[in-house]
Amino acid sequence: MPGPCFTTRKGACLLQNTLQRVAPIVGVKKQVSNGHGGLSAYELERLENIRQNQAFLSSINLLQVGTSLAVNSTPAIKKCAGPLPMDPVNMEEGGKLPSQLLQLCSEVGATYLVSGCRYQSNLKNMRITEDKVAKVVKDRILSATFHPCNSSLLMAAGDKWGRVGLWNLDGGWGDDGVLLFHPHTRSVGCLAFSRAQPTQLLTLSYDGSLRCMDVEKTVFDDVYDIEDGLKTFDFMSHDCSTLVVGNWFGEVAIVDRRTPGNSHESIHSLDPKTLRCVSVHPSQRQYFAVAESNIYDSRCLKKTNSQPVSQLHGHSLSIFGAYFSPCTGNRLLTSCMDNCIRVYDTSAMTTQSPLLTKIRYHHMQTGRWLSKLSAVWDPKQEDCFVVGSMTKPRRVQVFHESGQLQHSFMDEEKFNTVLSITAFHPTRNALLGGNASGRLHVFSD
Repeated sequence: MPGPCFTTRKGACLLQNTLQRVAPIVGVKKQVSNGHGGLSAYELERLENIRQNQAFLSSINLLQVGTSLAVNSTPAIKKCAGPLPMDPVNMEEGGKLPSQLLQLCSEVGATYLVSGCRYQSNLKNMRITEDKVAKVVKDRILSATFHPCNSSLLMAAGDKWGRVGLWNLDGGWGDDGVLLFHPHTRSVGCLAFSRAQPTQLLTLSYDGSLRCMDVEKTVFDDVYDIEDGLKTFDFMSHDCSTLVVGNWFGEVAIVDRRTPGNSHESIHSLDPKTLRCVSVHPSQRQYFAVAESNIYDSRCLKKTNSQPVSQLHGHSLSIFGAYFSPCTGNRLLTSCMDNCIRVYDTSAMTTQSPLLTKIRYHHMQTGRWLSKLSAVWDPKQEDCFVVGSMTKPRRVQVFHESGQLQHSFMDEEKFNTVLSITAFHPTRNALLGGNASGRLHVFSD
C-alpha cells in the first residue's frame, strides 16, 4: 500500500500524527539505554529501528515540512464588497469597453407569436455552423440568456467560478466577440437582463452576492448580499425594480433595488429544502412558483410557516426547474430527478394545480460534472419548451405542452457534448445551448 501523499493537507496531517506517536517511544529507548529494563532482544531491536528512522526523518527536515503543510492551506477567495468596475479580464488593463456594446444593449425587439405549423417550420430552418460556437467562459456553464436586441445576437453566460461572459455573435471585440468579467467568486447560478432597462444584466452567485452589470455606468453594482448560498431570482415587478430571491436554506427574500443599501425588505422561510428555482407569474405578479413544488402569494407571506396557495403534486424526487408559461402564466413547467417533465394547469389558483401532461423523458440525472437538464419555455411561444438531452447522438429537443415532439436539433460535426443550459431568443429565431467546458452553441436562421 502506498504511503500518504505529503503534498496534500491530509497526508501532512498523517505524517505529523505518526511522528508525534514515535517521539514517546524514542524517549523509552533513551530510558532503557543503560539497561535492558526488562525488554526482550526483539523489542530492543525494534526501538533501535524506530530511533534510526526518526534520526533520518529529522536529517531531511521532514517533520518541519509536514507540520508546515498541515498548518498552511490555500486561503479561500473572498468576494469583493461594493460596486466593481466593469473591466474585462480578457483585455489589456485599462482597455475600454466597445462603443457598440451600449448601443446593442439599448435595443429591445418586439415579440410576435406564430401558429404551430409556422413555428415548426421556423425551427427546421435554424442551423448551427462553426462560427456559431464560442468559448464564452472558462468553466462549466450554469446559466445563460439572450439579450432582447434584434440587430445582433448578444448572449450572456455564467460559469462555475464566478465569471460572466458576453458574446456578440457578429462582433469583433474581445476574444472572438467575447468579453469576460469576474464579478463573483463562486457559481453564477442565475442571470437575466432587465426588461425595463436592457442595459442592465443581473447576476446571482452562490457566494451570496446579487449584482447588476450596468453597461451605461460600466460597473457591477451591489444589489443584494448575504454570507453565501444564493440560488435563484426573478423579477416581481414590471419595471424590474423588485425581486424575489431564493437561497439554499429554503428562504425567499423580497429585494427592492430602489431602497439604498444591499439588504432585503423582508425574508421568509418557506421550505427546509433548497429553493432551486423561483418563477413569477407574468401577469398576476403577486404569485410565484418555487421548486420544490409550490406556488405562493407574496401578499400572504409570513416570516415562517407561509402556506402555499397551490401545490404541484406527483413528483417523487427533487425538482430543479419550475416556470410559468411566458405570456399568460396558465401553465407551469417542471423538471424532476424522477426523469419526468410535467405541465400543470395554473389558469386558476386552486389548492392543487391539475396535472395536464407527464413526459417520461430520458435520463435527467446528469451527475456532478454536468449542469442539470431543465426544460424552459420559448418566450415567443406560449405552449412550447426546450430541453437538453443525454441521448446519443447529442441533441436539444423542443416539445409542445401536450408532450408532442416538435423538433430535435442535432449535428454531430458541430456539437457532440451535452448542452445542459438552453434558452430561446425572446424575439428572433435563435436558440443557445451551454456545455460543461464553457462553450455556447447557437442555432439560428
